[in-house]
Amino acid sequence: MVSQAELDTSASLLKFISDEGLVASDVEEEKRKNVVDKLKEILMAWIKRVAYQRRLPPNQIKDASVTILPYGSYGLGVYNADSNIDLLCVGPCFASMAEDYFIVLHNMLAGRSEVFGIHCVKDVKVPLLRFTFEGIMIDLSFAKLQVAAVPENVDVSNPSFIKSIDKTSSKNFSGVRLKNSILQLVPDVKAFQELLRCVKLWAKRRGVYSDLFGLFGGTHLAILAALICEKNPSASLLDLISMFFKTFAFWPWPEPVILEEGATPKPPPLPLGTQALMTIQLPGSRNEYCHSNMTTSTFNKIRSEFRRGYRQTQDPYKPQFNWGNLFEPFSYSKSYLRFIKICLSAYNKDELGTWVHWVRSRIRTLLDKLEELHALCDPNPTEYIDLSIRVPNVVFYWGLVPGRGDNLDLNAATNDLMTNLSIGYQGNLGRMTLTIVHASQLSNLQLADDHIKTELSLCTYNHQQQMMPVYSTHSPHYVVGYLVTEGNPEHPHANGLSVEF
Repeated sequence: MVSQAELDTSASLLKFISDEGLVASDVEEEKRKNVVDKLKEILMAWIKRVAYQRRLPPNQIKDASVTILPYGSYGLGVYNADSNIDLLCVGPCFASMAEDYFIVLHNMLAGRSEVFGIHCVKDVKVPLLRFTFEGIMIDLSFAKLQVAAVPENVDVSNPSFIKSIDKTSSKNFSGVRLKNSILQLVPDVKAFQELLRCVKLWAKRRGVYSDLFGLFGGTHLAILAALICEKNPSASLLDLISMFFKTFAFWPWPEPVILEEGATPKPPPLPLGTQALMTIQLPGSRNEYCHSNMTTSTFNKIRSEFRRGYRQTQDPYKPQFNWGNLFEPFSYSKSYLRFIKICLSAYNKDELGTWVHWVRSRIRTLLDKLEELHALCDPNPTEYIDLSIRVPNVVFYWGLVPGRGDNLDLNAATNDLMTNLSIGYQGNLGRMTLTIVHASQLSNLQLADDHIKTELSLCTYNHQQQMMPVYSTHSPHYVVGYLVTEGNPEHPHANGLSVEF
């Protein structure tokens, strides 16, 4: 029989989840469904246009089709009003990524009134188009099969569909395969979704959620939550949360986390270097581990937070238990006396957005260099604006672990990072300064609010740039679209599988 304490604690958790807005409303759910449906219509029109440009027979043009497969937080059903939508466009064999996807489809979407801030993200493991559609951020990747028409509900695990596909398409299927594997393995999908929502909120509040900064990404947390659900199929949400922290507070790292998938073959060799600090195997990809930017500094921070979570959840049924304590935001200003201030600036917001994207994608280089200089940091991923600086800027404050890096030479770290940042950057390099400040100097700051973050993530191109027509490789006199010929840097993302759950 369930005790009154258990009922009260369960009720308080459900109220907490509701108050925090962790579950999308029916209105938000319908809005996202409509956006996906509209995108599907646009993509169907696009692929028929491509088939026409390829001069395919009329019957093949008529039958040409694509489908959309969701993954990430939307695919797993753990999204809220602020979440983006990760989608994979699965197209037929005659569509090319370079010409048809990144030029023809890009131009079709750019001409739609519902679409804002579209840009191509190419210099990544999973290339994609990023844009907002009716106010919702979309990350749309592309893969193609060796078929002329793609079935509505194509099974990406079916060997007959995925045989002979190109290397890029195979990588782009990884997010969908991951989502499908997790949902098939967990015994209770609803319990898994509830646990993952709570775990994500904990990670964000405690400053351990940002793969680019060497912390957790959505992929890592989804697999860890799935393991707990898999091993405790009939546990309540309260027990699942307690078991999550108990399990990983005492996990014998670097022993890998592996979900059970029937007859499990011998796992692949552990990755070398710091990626082996916290190894998590990808379900559905028996020879791969999750990509990780983790360093010694961030590994220590995550392990510390696991142990704090364990202490907080040892007895969730006691009368004075308060969920707010587990999810209390980490106070950097009270935890550290000194910080490394990383200031990124440019002359206008468009340039700043491009610059911030580029630096964030390579921030692991700075973490590595600081550790070489014997400085352990807590890389707070929160973006601030320094109001005392007159040009557009974004500032990060990384806590310095006491007793480490007392004689830190930031010039060496700055020079190394700027050298790395200059490689492959196609625009005007922005400015970056690194300084050590004390907690008492954290003033003149403003959080980079959602409006500013949207401007930075969807920075538009300079319309004064020269546009060059691109002609079809199949119809030499047919212009398929235009490309910017100069000053059009890409917007790199994390190297490896990058999925926001």
